[in-house]
Amino acid sequence: MTCIIGLVESGVIYMGGDSMTSNGYDCNIERRPKVCRNGPFLFGSMGSIRMAQLLEYDLTIPDQKEEDDMTFMVRVVTSALREKFKGAGLALVENNQETGGVFLVGYRSDLYKIQSDFSVLQFRRNFDACGCGESYALAAMLALEHAPPIERITRALEITAELCALVIPPFHILKMGTGLAETGE
Repeated sequence: MTCIIGLVESGVIYMGGDSMTSNGYDCNIERRPKVCRNGPFLFGSMGSIRMAQLLEYDLTIPDQKEEDDMTFMVRVVTSALREKFKGAGLALVENNQETGGVFLVGYRSDLYKIQSDFSVLQFRRNFDACGCGESYALAAMLALEHAPPIERITRALEITAELCALVIPPFHILKMGTGLAETGE
């Protein structure tokens, strides 16, 4: 019931999302954005609103030491996520497999996708998406490659909302690059 889009351009991370929540039958417009900042991280989450709340308000990730960024994401960040989700009753264990949620993470001018099994993906392209509108959003981002970042994400979300019934405005966009996070218009 979501579309989250992340983009990295000129060392700045942009992340935007829609406002739809649903129990599978009814839809509502969530007041709080599905994209947030927590310290040096931008998060954009789909699925459980509880997960989004933990990412924004209750997740503490130790500072990066000397490891490279991907090692830090795999070893430190996902460990902190797993512990937080388990402690909050959000992580599920089925067939001896622990699962969390899917979300985008912006960190140090890079974009990562955390899968439900806590694997960390990083694609060659400078953007990614998650949620039920993912395919539409990725196609729109490709088609809009020459647009300025906030306009590109906004338009991609609008296109996705036009084609996917479970993606609804208002859209919220954050950017982070010089130590600041701010809402895009």
